[in-house]
Amino acid sequence: MDTITPQQLEAEGSAAYRQGDFSKAAASFAAAQGGYETAGDELKSAEMANNRCVALLKADEPQAALEAVEGTIAVFRLAGDDRRHAMALGNRASALEALGESQAAMADFQESADLLKKVGADDLRMDVVKSLSALQLKTGHPIEALATMQAGVQGISKPNLKQRLLERLVSLPGRLMGR
Repeated sequence: MDTITPQQLEAEGSAAYRQGDFSKAAASFAAAQGGYETAGDELKSAEMANNRCVALLKADEPQAALEAVEGTIAVFRLAGDDRRHAMALGNRASALEALGESQAAMADFQESADLLKKVGADDLRMDVVKSLSALQLKTGHPIEALATMQAGVQGISKPNLKQRLLERLVSLPGRLMGR
């Protein structure tokens, strides 16, 4: 009998995710997480928990997603892995937002964006900033939403065409007000 490795389970989860079978992806990532944990690879195990969180969010299971990601933030922080720490915070923020916990979600999105800026992950940071700005807008904070988006696009070291256009768009209200 062939033993299935955590790497195979991870690949199976990724394939199921790409095919839109989010429940199967979550189950495969959970199995991979356990396999990596058994092998003593704590970082890879935490990464699988994050993948599972994303799949569970797509499967519209935000409480399970929150439970999946909870322990991973400390693992990445203690390891000094700022990029994956930021991604875990962003995943938790998405789960919190789906559960209606807007204030906690905004705090996690902000911390995630700050870490992503620190590591120079501009594209990922822009995704987080967009999520934070959209949540601020949804919760009745349009000025903060605009300021967040402005800060997000201004923090990009080498903006692409789309990002330059967005920067011009979000600066428009200030220019119209004579600033």
